[in-house]
Amino acid sequence: MEYVTAVPHPRSEAPAAARAGRRSLALALLCGALGAAVALLATRQQWSEGTATVAGGAFPLTARGSDVTGVPAALAIVGLAALVAVFAVRRAGRLVVAGLLALCGAGTVAAALYGASDSSALDEKAAQASGDTSATVEALTHTAWPYAAAVGGALILLAGLLALRYGRLWPAMSGRYERGAAPGARRGATAVGPDRPEDLWKALDRGEDPTGTGPA
Repeated sequence: MEYVTAVPHPRSEAPAAARAGRRSLALALLCGALGAAVALLATRQQWSEGTATVAGGAFPLTARGSDVTGVPAALAIVGLAALVAVFAVRRAGRLVVAGLLALCGAGTVAAALYGASDSSALDEKAAQASGDTSATVEALTHTAWPYAAAVGGALILLAGLLALRYGRLWPAMSGRYERGAAPGARRGATAVGPDRPEDLWKALDRGEDPTGTGPA
């Protein structure tokens, strides 16, 4: 008795690939945009606080994420631009841009985690407040905002990985504006009925000649 292995028909695989492309595209857009927004918001918040000893006693100091490091915010902006640029390129170019998007996410995570324990920004403020260049901050504490920035970077990284894996299934921004296909498609797309005025107006709106003698 012979067993015949069923081979999936190419037409049956196309809808599944299209669904995977749509889902991955929606998820990548959500993760990339949300990750960039979270990273940018986190860098504007307070990351650390401490005190500096001055003549009048203890002087409180605080540092925002942008005081500690500007890398997460810069990479979030670059990653957001790369997310948009993914749709403007194709094939190898799309892989390159997707790789850049993933690197921006990884860099944001690394910079945010490094800044979570960094005290150089507060040490500099302590030296300015005390007038002693060797002064350092005391009673140093950190908030959770650096880790929020790292989460934003992780979302950007996920968007980049999705673009690397499924980007070939995503539409290209320039595909519908290709110069070669547009004129012929417009002329032969719809037959205009001479006894239907609405067809004449629609043809004029598309830039077509309702009489069929030439362009409107």
